[in-house]
Amino acid sequence: MFTRRKKTAAGATAAVAAFGLALTGCAGGSAPAADTVPTYDPDEKVTLDFAFWGNDVRAELYDEVLDAFHEEYPNITVNTSFLGFPEYWEKRQTEAAGGGLPDVMQTDINYLRQYAENGLFLDLTPYLGSLIDTEPLPDNVLQIGQIDGATTGITISTNAWSMYQNSVLLDEIGVEPFEEGDWQDYNDWMAEVTDAAKAKGVDVWGGADYTGRIQSFEIQQRAKGKDLFTDDGEANFTKDELHAYWESGQELRDGITIPQQRLEETMPMTGFDTAQQTSEMTWDSFGVSYLANLGEPYTELEITAPPVTKKGAQDLYKKAGMLLSASAGTDHPEAAAILIDFLVNDPVTGEVFGTNRGFPASETAMSGASLDGINQQIADYEESIADRLGDAPPVPVTGYGTIEDKFRQIGIELNFGTITVDEAVDQFFTEMDVVLNQ
Repeated sequence: MFTRRKKTAAGATAAVAAFGLALTGCAGGSAPAADTVPTYDPDEKVTLDFAFWGNDVRAELYDEVLDAFHEEYPNITVNTSFLGFPEYWEKRQTEAAGGGLPDVMQTDINYLRQYAENGLFLDLTPYLGSLIDTEPLPDNVLQIGQIDGATTGITISTNAWSMYQNSVLLDEIGVEPFEEGDWQDYNDWMAEVTDAAKAKGVDVWGGADYTGRIQSFEIQQRAKGKDLFTDDGEANFTKDELHAYWESGQELRDGITIPQQRLEETMPMTGFDTAQQTSEMTWDSFGVSYLANLGEPYTELEITAPPVTKKGAQDLYKKAGMLLSASAGTDHPEAAAILIDFLVNDPVTGEVFGTNRGFPASETAMSGASLDGINQQIADYEESIADRLGDAPPVPVTGYGTIEDKFRQIGIELNFGTITVDEAVDQFFTEMDVVLNQ
């Protein structure tokens, strides 16, 4: 059985007992005034729509957690839906245009400002300390979701950029894992893996073209002492810098890394999920999903740091892995706040998810987590990169999610060979200028 939280006087149960409460729907989804106490009727039947990005593994974990939630709040029914990350945000943009966001949704820090400043997220400030317990959350974690004085997201977890390697597959091919080195060293290692696999008649590649990910560009820029964007929301890199980055991937696209067509055929899983590539750079919280998707005999993974751009540079950082937000248009803001509190703070979330959503940001959620296996590996990895961790970049500019997705789409076109690097750079800067100046 899961260990339940003992809720404080500020918690939801005490709030119900103290005020005798009636569920107050907020017209238009606006939050109650900051000087009022949110109320909640535990007898009124409520249905909430909850959306998240992920895969079947994460969906099963959410089902388990929401079963526990329903035991505690039997009057609240939660309907879930999920998609892969790019498709998830495409659907949210469609819903936002039509005014129909889910009551509660996972949010990425890269999209937080865009949705918050457009009035699409509920201000959760009035629920902090009452329906949403803030004691287990450090102040710097709470501040992540605050924009212009409004709390529009509660951080679930944090994570860091990493490299995963399939050590079992590498052993089958006969190549040692990549340990450390610069980006060219990594390119050479991937070529070695791909050649060794071909010699054995196996369709396996050393990795994917990392230049299609904006995060790899970001850490290369941070090694030079520059975040991608300034505090004022202006681009902090030049066309020449982006051109050099995408040009550096040309040798990868000439046969070293997995072909784009292969990746298209495996979506929404990646080539790493399907044991077609031996390494992949991503956020370190992906380990649980990787193992579940890979299955036997690939039961062991290695987590190592990304290649080094400049020795001694603090190019990595702790990112808000995920946040939870409520729609400004929800008919049930109090119930939405209660669901957010449970999914952020309850020990059951730590026990069930482990680090699937990143390392729990809440002390009470973390208390339920059992850090063994891949979860302990992630903890050890984050300890190992302490010297490379710098300050987090500024809160992403409005439209960053669109910019990131454009970067990914151009990476796909480069891999298919349907666009040149010159065209890619011009296209990206044109799109970015539109987003930043709209």
